[in-house]
Amino acid sequence: MGIGDARAVRFPDYDHAGKRGGISPMATEPVWSSEADARPSARSAVAWFAAAVGGSAALGLLGGLIWGEVAPRALLQEISTGTAELMNAETRAFIGADAWFCGIAVVAGLITGIIGYRFGVARHSGGTRAVIAAGLILGAVAGAFVMLWLGEQIGLSAYNQHLASSANGTVFPESLALGARSALAFWPMFTAIVILVGEWGARPSR
Repeated sequence: MGIGDARAVRFPDYDHAGKRGGISPMATEPVWSSEADARPSARSAVAWFAAAVGGSAALGLLGGLIWGEVAPRALLQEISTGTAELMNAETRAFIGADAWFCGIAVVAGLITGIIGYRFGVARHSGGTRAVIAAGLILGAVAGAFVMLWLGEQIGLSAYNQHLASSANGTVFPESLALGARSALAFWPMFTAIVILVGEWGARPSR
């Protein structure tokens, strides 16, 4: 094909009359833009979920240390090897230990709820808000169990040693334990209350 023939070739998507923009802009628009925009949002939601769970669990360690140090403990008296009895059957130490656990859990729930909502939930929209809120509540459940576990470990080895090797008549403190297991619900409950209050206040006024 000669040069003259080449000039006769017509391109349907190009205006040879000198008009610009012959190529349709629809052909250059990427079809995957919505998918690309969804990926950072999903990664952000997962990151915030993990941070909420991990942060609450770390706070549970601090709560367990505080509970293990400040909670009252009943006094026991060794009566034989491996056996001890309460010195005061009417002691309020068990109630006091549960009360301290509840108080620490309430404060921790308020902390995770307020901080998590202020810096996590409130700054996002759509499904990401729900994911972060779920992470805060599940993290609160994890934090409560971490606090329980660590608090009960503090002083446990000393208690076992006294019980196994102390002479008769030796007085030593009981190991720490949570009597009312329902107290584990205080942390996630107060976290959820803060989130619900925040969502209620963020509703548009009519």
